[in-house]
Amino acid sequence: MATNKDVKNQLASKAKAGGNAPASPANTIAAYLKKMGPEIEKALPSHMNPDRMARIALTTIRTNPKLLEASVPSLLGAVMQAAQLGLEPGLIGHCYLVPFKNGKTGQMDVQFIIGYKGMIDLARRSGQIENIYAHAVYSNDDFDYELGLEPKLKHKPYMKGDRGEFVGAYAVAHFKDGGYQFEFMPKEEIEKRRTRSRAANNGPWVTDFEEMAKKTVIRHMWKYLPISVEIQQQAMQDEVVRKDVTAEPEYIDMEVPVIEEHPAEDAVEQTDEPPADQQEIEFE
Repeated sequence: MATNKDVKNQLASKAKAGGNAPASPANTIAAYLKKMGPEIEKALPSHMNPDRMARIALTTIRTNPKLLEASVPSLLGAVMQAAQLGLEPGLIGHCYLVPFKNGKTGQMDVQFIIGYKGMIDLARRSGQIENIYAHAVYSNDDFDYELGLEPKLKHKPYMKGDRGEFVGAYAVAHFKDGGYQFEFMPKEEIEKRRTRSRAANNGPWVTDFEEMAKKTVIRHMWKYLPISVEIQQQAMQDEVVRKDVTAEPEYIDMEVPVIEEHPAEDAVEQTDEPPADQQEIEFE
C-alpha cells in the first residue's frame, strides 16, 4: 500500500518533470485524494461511492482554510478514518475534521471526530434497531423523566417562543423485537464529558454544541444497545489522529485550539428527527 511519502514523492517528481509552478494547497490535496482513490475504495462500505467521498472530503477541506495549513499526512489520515467507518465529513454531521496545534510536535494536525448523525448511522448498522434519535431539552419545555420500576419519559417542546436555557438531552432507541431503551443526561453531566474531551473548546463542541450533546447521550446509552463488537469498536475510533493513512489511530493532546467553522450547518435538514406529529414522546 502506498504511503503519504510515496504519493508526495510521485507528485513532486511529476511537477519537476513538467516544469510546473508549485500547486496551491487545495490542488495539492486534490491530487493526493485522487492518488488515494483505490485505497479509499477498499476502505469504504460497498454502498458508498469513492468518488463522492473524495469530493465531499475536498469540499470540507476547502471550506476550512485551517485544514489546508495542517500536515498532509494527518489530514489524509483523517479522511481515511472517515472512509473506513463509512462516514461522510462536513455539513451533514456524520463526522468532523478538526484542525489543531499538536502539543508534542508544534505542527498543525487534524483530529477525526464522530458526529451525532454518525453515531446514529453506526447504531443502525447493527440491524437490530428500528429507530434511534435524540433531542435537546430546554427549560420552557414540558419535560418529565422518571426512573425506577416504571421508568417514564415525556417531552413536549415549547412552541410559542424562546425555549429557554439548555437543560440536557435524551436519546431513544426502538428495537426490532418491540423493546426500547431511553436515557436522559442533564447539562452538568454533558459538560463533564465535554471538558474531558481533547476537543472541548474546539470544532463541533463550539460550532454545534447541541448536536454534540445529543451524540454524548447516545454514546452513554451505547452499552445497552444490541450492537455487535465490531460496531462498538468502530465507535471507539472517535477524537483520534492518524499520523498518515497507514498508521493506527491514536489520541494526541491538543494545544492552541483552532475553531472549525460550518456556516451552513444550521441549514441542513435534520432527517433523523421524528415527524411533527410525534414530537410528544411518552414511555410508561
